Amino acid sequence: MQDEGSGSLILRTVRAPSTRIFLIKFLSFQNGCFIIVAEDSNRIGSLYVSIASANKVSTAKVIPSKYDSIFMNTISERISTMINGICLVCMHSIKNLHLDDMKAIMGEIMNLVGKEDERNYDRQNRNFRE
Repeated sequence: MQDEGSGSLILRTVRAPSTRIFLIKFLSFQNGCFIIVAEDSNRIGSLYVSIASANKVSTAKVIPSKYDSIFMNTISERISTMINGICLVCMHSIKNLHLDDMKAIMGEIMNLVGKEDERNYDRQNRNFRE
């Protein structure tokens, strides 16, 4: 059975303070999510996968990042921990990200994950749906 919010694709455009424009695609599943961040064009870039189980997070760099490996690692591990599942992060950027760019991207991703948690929250029973 599929939850109401599962499998939904959400698109967002983020204009960073440095005037760079990033397209964020967020696809949620019952056991995880897929986040795509691309600058200026719709391209596949580096790919990191994290899975959280209990209090442990494991991360694999499928396609290593040329510029921002720590940022990608942080996104995948943080989100997988929040959703207690699998998080795939794909990112294509033209050059190194500035701190303000990272804050803008991370802020929008956190908003998307937070909204997904609200969709999966069962208000009647006051717990999260599996």
